[in-house]
Amino acid sequence: MKVLVLGATGATGRLIVGKAIAKGYEVAALVRSKAKAADLAGAQLIEGEARDPVALTRAIAGCDAVVSSLGTAMSPFKEVTLLSTATRALVGVMAAQKVRRLVCITGLGAGDSRGHGGFFFDRLFLPLMLRKVYEDKDRQEDAIRASELDWTIVRPTVLNDKPARGHINALSDLSGVHGGTISRADVAEFVVQQICVDTWLRKAPLITW
Repeated sequence: MKVLVLGATGATGRLIVGKAIAKGYEVAALVRSKAKAADLAGAQLIEGEARDPVALTRAIAGCDAVVSSLGTAMSPFKEVTLLSTATRALVGVMAAQKVRRLVCITGLGAGDSRGHGGFFFDRLFLPLMLRKVYEDKDRQEDAIRASELDWTIVRPTVLNDKPARGHINALSDLSGVHGGTISRADVAEFVVQQICVDTWLRKAPLITW
């Protein structure tokens, strides 16, 4: 099994790469700078931009699945398009190269998980600091749902850098959910598990502690 990881140099992406390699997967990582990704031991590094179909085509060669952990900085005022643009390009390349399995991380507040983040997140943080980012996450999810890929969208609650607990609540019914937190390590473990299972095929579980 060979897996392409996008967003591999991010805090969660690095953990995904490590866990995938530990499970015996061959891992390719599309990165903007090989120099900044030199510590991704064991991964095949392909330099390029995630929105570039040519770079994506080069990176996906020989792969059986793709994990996207692309992220973007908070942007209270400036429009955000990275996530949706890269995802549309990825969906097209995956279809052309006949690679079907996609596991993509978005977040609590995307799509129909909006309104389940608790008072502070829903009423203050998301509308004031993350509105543009989440508008693009919604477009990203729409592009995935419109595809014919075998996709799973993973929506973590608020991320932290604590050690993994090894126990994750994966939820589709969000009744009574008002926020939550989860470690990046547990998110990475869940994401890597989804590569070869179809429990959440064409679904968007929210994951939390």
